[in-house]
Amino acid sequence: MVFPEYRPRRLRRNSAFRALIRETHLTADQFVYPLFIMPGKNRREEIPSMPGVFRLTVDQLAGEARECLQLGVHSVILFGLPEKKDGVGSGAHAKNGIIQTAIKELKNKAPELLVITDVCLCEYTDHGHCGCLINNTVDNDATLEILAKTALSHAEAGADMVAPSDMMDGRVSEIRATLDENSHQSIPIMSYAVKYASAFYGPFRDAANCSPQFGDRKSYQMDPANSREALREATLDVDEGADILIVKPAVAYLDIVARLREEFDLPIAAYHVSGEYAMIKAASEKGWIDGDRVMEETLLSIKRAGADIIITYFAKDMAKILQNR
Repeated sequence: MVFPEYRPRRLRRNSAFRALIRETHLTADQFVYPLFIMPGKNRREEIPSMPGVFRLTVDQLAGEARECLQLGVHSVILFGLPEKKDGVGSGAHAKNGIIQTAIKELKNKAPELLVITDVCLCEYTDHGHCGCLINNTVDNDATLEILAKTALSHAEAGADMVAPSDMMDGRVSEIRATLDENSHQSIPIMSYAVKYASAFYGPFRDAANCSPQFGDRKSYQMDPANSREALREATLDVDEGADILIVKPAVAYLDIVARLREEFDLPIAAYHVSGEYAMIKAASEKGWIDGDRVMEETLLSIKRAGADIIITYFAKDMAKILQNR
């Protein structure tokens, strides 16, 4: 049998060769670890649908921050569970709200940690939607001012970056203008530019207690069938002043990550969401897969598709493997 002159297997025959030509690398400093902050003191609750992920009270954050930094994970994104909710999500921008308090604690105890904040109302509204309601319909324009006030309150508390996830039209522009008018020109916006109305968010909604009390979010989050629309959404956010673009979810939308990478020169982040995490954990606990290997392969696929940043509940687990390798 005659073989071609080039044999790909020549460069696969041992680990040194494979490492030498490896195209894609995972690094802990490009992971963002989500944290769920709840009221109370000295409490740490594991989330049943997300094994290994916890809701934490503010006094538990310093230890969490130290662990992240020791592992080389330098960035976290915060989600808050307020004590009280109302129809307009006023707790989202309260001066001493759960997230504002958490930011101050982290910047006091771990100033080198990059603190990113989720800017949305769903965790703070009693109806569970991401904006203000008029006749049981989310009012886009009425929501913008509250989102901007929330982002500003995070910046004033010491956040390093804000990440609006609400999917209201025009919110990046409104937030950018509000931050700039209040001398926070240096605070970047990491926009959830392409966020799909996905079934993969189920465990997160349990973790953050933010499921809609009626209807769904399909009128403001994207249709999973659409890809060209993703480019329109991302273009709008770029034009409005976004500094980083997020695609959410990640694995089921790697084609979208790749398309944004081709179209834009801004950093691209992908959110490896709760359902994607939980499926790997569940199958691993059943013994059906090698959980660590599937975790790494999944994160590599996100990076290979073009993501510069990966928001993932696996951040610490993967960082431990990289540190020990």
